[in-house]
Amino acid sequence: MFIGEYQHNIDDKGRLTMPSKFREALGESFILTKGMDKCLFIFPRDEWSTFEEKLKTLPISSKDARAFTRFFFAGAAECELDKQGRIMVPSNLRNYAGVSKETYIIGVSSRLEIWSKENWEDYNEDDDLSYDAIAEKMSMLGI
Repeated sequence: MFIGEYQHNIDDKGRLTMPSKFREALGESFILTKGMDKCLFIFPRDEWSTFEEKLKTLPISSKDARAFTRFFFAGAAECELDKQGRIMVPSNLRNYAGVSKETYIIGVSSRLEIWSKENWEDYNEDDDLSYDAIAEKMSMLGI
């Protein structure tokens, strides 16, 4: 399980240091892809496989299902940690998430998210983000 919030910088070559707390759980290789809300998702291999299986069940005849699947797969990259615990974030993913220097890496249960500092701060300051209203909706889903 991934939890916590960490600040790290991406260097000029596009390398980002993963918090040491997350490195072992990521495994030897993992998947980095576009995420929702203008962030990036990192899935350990087993979690990616579970997610992939769910996407495979979507009907290919559905335009939205095809678009949703493309969103995650087209820009996905297989990553490994280097000896310093860094990953290379491809330029297309850095551009998508607006990540250029300062980042937040957050643990979200089965995955990690990489956010630009600006996007993460904007997300947390969003007046429309009512945790009480969200909690109410989650209770309808049995959570």
